[in-house]
Amino acid sequence: MRQKTRTVCCGGAFRPESRCDFAANGGVELLVQETAVSEPSGNERNERLRILQRVPERTQSNPLPVAAPHFSRDELHERG
Repeated sequence: MRQKTRTVCCGGAFRPESRCDFAANGGVELLVQETAVSEPSGNERNERLRILQRVPERTQSNPLPVAAPHFSRDELHERG
């Protein structure tokens, strides 16, 4: 069986972030590939701040209409 999952390295042991369906105490082959994380550049950071500062302004300039329909919890969360 082949599965792909993200893991976190804790104290030299790999801990899966999601459940794996392998037999207990069974052997597995592990291919490790480090996830590259880079710091945003100054321009990206400034752009994010600019966008975040505009959120309240845009929210207030686009209010929900008074006559907008009110959905029930079941309508908002499709139940199947």
